[in-house]
Amino acid sequence: MSSLVSNNAAIVRDEVFVAAMPLRATKGPPQLLMSAAYSLNFWDLQHFMLILKHHSSSSHVLVFDFQPKDPQDIYVALQVLSGRAVPVVGTLLVRKLKALPRSKCWQVGYSKGDGVEIANEFNKKWDTNLRVGLNDCRDYTNGLVEQLTGEKDVLNRLRNNHS
Repeated sequence: MSSLVSNNAAIVRDEVFVAAMPLRATKGPPQLLMSAAYSLNFWDLQHFMLILKHHSSSSHVLVFDFQPKDPQDIYVALQVLSGRAVPVVGTLLVRKLKALPRSKCWQVGYSKGDGVEIANEFNKKWDTNLRVGLNDCRDYTNGLVEQLTGEKDVLNRLRNNHS
């Protein structure tokens, strides 16, 4: 008598979220302007990032983010806003949060596999030369969502549904 062995391993799927935050700026009027733009929901003046709620832990979530190394440096901000590529000014960040943000955070799907592993592989290939409109937090977030879930241009969908 032969026995049948099931090869159906459970597929690991993590919840995938996109969140918006105010752009960071130097203290004073620039910071007040960025906070006002965020509060008024000016989509183009928000910083976007990806959040993973990993299947193995309900106690924290991971944020995957691409931003300038010093987002408050006025000279870098002027270079970035001018549209010129700024060599080695971008940095990829991965950090833990205890909970999901309470506002401007949208679940966009589930990962096709282990989200942390997929995101780490994506980060190894990401070009960290920051250029607004061509290689910025929006491109990073869209690309990582596509890698994780298969959905293209998620920010456009969210903009149309939530603006």
